[in-house]
Amino acid sequence: MLTTLAIFAAGVFLVGRQESKFGSNYQVRSEFANVAGLNEGADVRVGGIRKGTVRSIRLPKTPDGQVTVTMDLAKDTQAIVKRDSAASIQSEGLLGDKYVEISFGSEEAERLRGGETIDSQPPLDISDLFNKANQILDTGQGALESIEGATDTIGLITAKMNSGQGTVGKLINDTTLYKQAAAGATSLHEDAEALQHNFLLRGFFKERGYTNPAEIVEHEVPGLPKQQAVKTFEVNPKTLFDKPDSAKLKNEKNLSAAGQFLEGQKFGLAVIAVTTGTKGDSEKQRVLSEARSFVVRKYLVENFQLDDTRVKTLGLGKTADSSPDGSIEILIYADAPAPVALRTPPLK
Repeated sequence: MLTTLAIFAAGVFLVGRQESKFGSNYQVRSEFANVAGLNEGADVRVGGIRKGTVRSIRLPKTPDGQVTVTMDLAKDTQAIVKRDSAASIQSEGLLGDKYVEISFGSEEAERLRGGETIDSQPPLDISDLFNKANQILDTGQGALESIEGATDTIGLITAKMNSGQGTVGKLINDTTLYKQAAAGATSLHEDAEALQHNFLLRGFFKERGYTNPAEIVEHEVPGLPKQQAVKTFEVNPKTLFDKPDSAKLKNEKNLSAAGQFLEGQKFGLAVIAVTTGTKGDSEKQRVLSEARSFVVRKYLVENFQLDDTRVKTLGLGKTADSSPDGSIEILIYADAPAPVALRTPPLK
C-alpha cells in the first residue's frame, strides 16, 4: 500500500508539474475582446515552447469590458518576457486546439514580477476568414458577369471595324493609313531605344550627375592599334569601383602609377580599354564598360598634367577572355596611329 501511495503521489506531482500546478511559477494577465474558443488549462508558449498554462478565463463585469485571461508562466521565462511583451491566441493548424503565444520583450523593458497585465493581439477568427472568402467570391462573380457583358460589346465593335466603320476600321481596311502607321511605329521604336539607352546611363551615373549619353563615348576609339604598346597598366575593377555594376570610383589611388607615368613621359596615344565579366545582359555590360572607361579618363585628365587629346577610351563590354570581374588596361603607345581593329571581339 505504501508503494502504491508513493507511486500515486509521484504521478500526481509529475502531472501537476506538467500542468504548471507545482514548481516555481508567476502569473501574468492579458485582456481580449474575444478569446476565440480558448479554454482553461490550454498551453501558454514562449518562443514556440510550452512554458505555462491558462489558469482562468473571466468574463468582464460590464458589456464594454474585455475577457481577462490569467496565465501561469515558468520562472525561467522572466528573462525574456517583459512589460512590452504581447499575448496572442493561436491554434494548432487551421482547426486545432487554441493556445496562447507570448512574444519576447525588448532588452531595455522592465522585468515582470508577477500579477502584471501585458498587451494582447486580436485572434484570427475562422468565421471572419470564411466571410472574407465569400466576399471575394462574390466580387469575382460580379467581375465575370462584367466580362461577359464586355464580350458582347467587343463583338459589336469588331463587326464595325470589319465593315470599315470608324477610325480604327478605316485604319485596318485602308492600306495607305496602315503604311503611315507603320512608319510612325518604326520612328517610335527608335525613340524608345534611345530612351532605354539614356535610362541605362542614368542608372550608372545617378550618384555622379551624368545624364548625357554622348558624354561617355565622346573620346572613344573603335579599337586598339596593331602595334605593341610600350607600357601597360592593369587595374582590378573590383578594387577600383565601389560595386560590381557601378562606375563610381572608390580607390582612385590605384590609378596614380598610370597618371604619374603619363605626366612624366612623352607618349603618342593612351587607350583605356575596359571589359566586364561574361555574365549579365550584353548591352548593359557594354554601357558599363564605356562608363568605367570614361570615369577613369576623367580622373586622369583632371588630376595629372597631360595631353588629354591623346587619351582615348574603349569600352569592350563582355569578352571571351575577360575575368569574372572584368579588366581595366591603360595601354600607352609611342606614336599616335589610328586604331584599326579590336583586340578582342565582344561577346554577343
